[in-house]
Amino acid sequence: MGTPISKLFDLSGQVALVTGGSRGLGLQMAEALGEAGAKIMLTSRKAADLEEAAAHLSERGIDARWIAADAADPAQIQKVVSETLQRVGPIDILVNNAGATWGAPAEDYPLEAWDKVMNLNIRSLFLFAQAAAKASMIPQRRGRIINVASIAGLGGSLDMKFIAYGTSKGAVVNFTRTLAAEWGPHGITVNALAPGFFPSKMTKGVLEHFGVDKLAAAAPLKRIGDDDDLKGAVLLLASAAGKHITGQILAVDGGVSAVHGG
Repeated sequence: MGTPISKLFDLSGQVALVTGGSRGLGLQMAEALGEAGAKIMLTSRKAADLEEAAAHLSERGIDARWIAADAADPAQIQKVVSETLQRVGPIDILVNNAGATWGAPAEDYPLEAWDKVMNLNIRSLFLFAQAAAKASMIPQRRGRIINVASIAGLGGSLDMKFIAYGTSKGAVVNFTRTLAAEWGPHGITVNALAPGFFPSKMTKGVLEHFGVDKLAAAAPLKRIGDDDDLKGAVLLLASAAGKHITGQILAVDGGVSAVHGG
């Protein structure tokens, strides 16, 4: 009568490529997938950060490798996918986590900043998904793609000047739905996580400006995210436990989007 729960969440023998995986949410998700048995390939721009992250995972008994690359460069994206296949094997799971933000009023927003955010936050997701699917997932007729959106993609904000970031994360939401519909027949699920506020290098300035207590008070659970709060969600979407879930956006935000729009 069904599959044992331990087997549903077991990723032994699978390969997971995690972009923006050297710290923060990317490293948290890599840790969860690795502890479930997956071999992990991390990528981000800085080799020193990647080396430290891979060492951290290795200390936890996880098979972790890394490739330094700029996700804004299409040629480097292709290189990451090709090298992952050569060094570890076909890609079963892609976590599209690389991202950037830039704060400025919309009327003064620099075009250079707009292009930087859009290229990293949505174009790179498309290019990584395309490359991984063509090289591994479509030929295998199975795969898991998990895009990292944000509650910023579910609604606007009176306080935060994040026109490019919010727009890019809104694009991630519909990119996820559209790709799920097109690639479902290939056995590929495509879902997105929409985190609320978590401590990270990207959110440090916002947390300092508004204060952790104020941001926590806006959430029904009266807290912001911590080092464990994405682990269960990413494992569900990456594993056989989530094989009938696709095209969905899961907010992991303490309930913020339930009461503040989105």
